[in-house]
Amino acid sequence: MGHCAILKSVISAVEVEECALSIDDVALLEPVSFAVESGQALAVTGSNGSGKTTLLRILAGLARPTSGAARIQGSAVDERSAAFRRAVSGSIGRPPVARDLTLEEHLALVAASWGESVDAARQRAAAELERWQLGALRRRFPHELSSGQSQLFALALAVVRPYDVLVLDEPEQRLDSDRLGIVSQVLLSEIGAGRTLVFATHSSVLADAVATRSIRLGDVFTRSVAAEIDSAGRDDAAVEGEGARGDHPAAGGAAGDGA
Repeated sequence: MGHCAILKSVISAVEVEECALSIDDVALLEPVSFAVESGQALAVTGSNGSGKTTLLRILAGLARPTSGAARIQGSAVDERSAAFRRAVSGSIGRPPVARDLTLEEHLALVAASWGESVDAARQRAAAELERWQLGALRRRFPHELSSGQSQLFALALAVVRPYDVLVLDEPEQRLDSDRLGIVSQVLLSEIGAGRTLVFATHSSVLADAVATRSIRLGDVFTRSVAAEIDSAGRDDAAVEGEGARGDHPAAGGAAGDGA
């Protein structure tokens, strides 16, 4: 039993080994390797088209690498696995939403579909809205939100459900400095609770506030987060074109695993 415990302790929350993806001889992601431990946050940086979103899609089970391997908690990424779907949540692009459900109803539905009772799901939804400073908007519909409010709501959808690993594509999109501070605070709370975060970003402010370490695609090694992003000449408000597909593992998984 002691031997098993030792083996378990060395399994990383996220492991990527020479993972790459190409389509018709066009490389969407060059080979990359890294590991992230539980309770750590990895910032993935790089210029537009470097493969950041492709990497996140692989980790979320939304794309398959053409070579190499990706593992979550020691098991191969497999969106057909109930254990994988429960372990991984995220926000990659805009989430699917219903025009006739309020913000509170959306969050309660996701929480309930992952096993919460109706009352507990409502309480969780209300608490999540307050945490993201969206409580005053709880009865609004998604189409009534500003772009910044919509981004916070998308992130709330990703963390209202149970998960161990969170995958986020440019969580800073469309956010001013105050709202970016909210994101930093919530993500630090999630990491402090032992969860693991992998996020693509162009924001040195967010990366320095949240990341335990960082990698730059094409130069995979750890260095100062701020220097890394500044050297790429990226603006904090930059938006990567790769993230426009609208995949949202939190909502998608909830729909697939409804209780």
